[in-house]
Amino acid sequence: MAENFYIDVDIRQKNHENERICGDVFLSRKIKEENRVIAVLSDGLGSGVKANILATLTATMAVNFTQEHKEANKIAEIIMNTLPVCSERKISYSTFTIVDISADGKVNILEYDNPSCIIFRGNQLFHPPWNDIILESKKNAGKEIRTSTFYAQKEDRIIICSDGITQSGLGNGKYLLGWGVDNLTGFLKETITSQPEISAGKLAASVVNKAYINDDYSSKDDSSCSVIYFRKPRKLLLCTGPPFKKEKDFELAKIVNDFDGKIILSGATTSDIISRELNRKITDSFKFDDPDLPPISFMDGVDLITEGILTLAKVSEILKTYSNDYLLSKGPADRIVKLLLESDKIKFVIGTRINVAHQDPNLPVELEIRRTVVKRIVETLEKKYLKEVEIEYL
Repeated sequence: MAENFYIDVDIRQKNHENERICGDVFLSRKIKEENRVIAVLSDGLGSGVKANILATLTATMAVNFTQEHKEANKIAEIIMNTLPVCSERKISYSTFTIVDISADGKVNILEYDNPSCIIFRGNQLFHPPWNDIILESKKNAGKEIRTSTFYAQKEDRIIICSDGITQSGLGNGKYLLGWGVDNLTGFLKETITSQPEISAGKLAASVVNKAYINDDYSSKDDSSCSVIYFRKPRKLLLCTGPPFKKEKDFELAKIVNDFDGKIILSGATTSDIISRELNRKITDSFKFDDPDLPPISFMDGVDLITEGILTLAKVSEILKTYSNDYLLSKGPADRIVKLLLESDKIKFVIGTRINVAHQDPNLPVELEIRRTVVKRIVETLEKKYLKEVEIEYL
């Protein structure tokens, strides 16, 4: 049995100077039925659109074939047989690293031509056994792939980089031969030791930013860093809407009272029920951080109280378009998004009493009933952000 950990997967990238598109491509997929996570980083030869197309093709094939439980050498052969070979340099147009994590915590890694991934157990470097496989097919004879298998533990981290990271600073005063794996490893160790709970995204960002500094703020190559972090899950509860029967109000309040994690109440009626049942006062704010939405409120033991359907509809829209470049404001919807993105296991408790105000045909179409909006949010959280989500109807 795997330990009760959550797999935090994130990526940060910086394009080659003057390129609008990144030649490195990162894809991750959660296979819910198998409770399995697959992550792939591919680096296309060169930079820009051509590199991106080849890296996208490689990463897509890698994810799909890995999902089908194909053997490592078969995956590598199929990908490399599909990709064109550079006529001048006689090398494949794309490199790749594949990480496949099973429900029991078993990790399979397959590498071809990317810098070798770095694995930390806590703040100590971890060295699992590696196997070198020499491919034998006519087209790829003699090419080498590396594989490793181990069982992850809580506080393990797998760091995957493209060579834009390890070769950053190449030719500059301090790193004439590039930053290199040893310097990168030292930087990672120092960062993890000083910030033991640093998230996957923040650790990846610190690596990419350091590489950018090494290059004197002018990236000589696409730079990508992905981090996979096995950690204790961060839990969040979001309650919206009054229960179908008034007798269930106490049950809703008990869920809120007993929850071990952060709590959001979305909807005036919902927060009034919790206030009444738990005898906790609501303090209203009159600061409009978002001109489109009513301001937030406060209650002891609750992290955030917002208006209901309008706010959740905006949350859904932000989540769909959100990227690492998006700056979240202090508005109610943005605050919910921030809490959702910072959490791993998210529970939605949805009251099913109909709010007559939202059935008025004269109101805008986007004012859909609560359940539909929440389902959209859940789908985005699961597919785009790999969150573990549970829904309970009351």
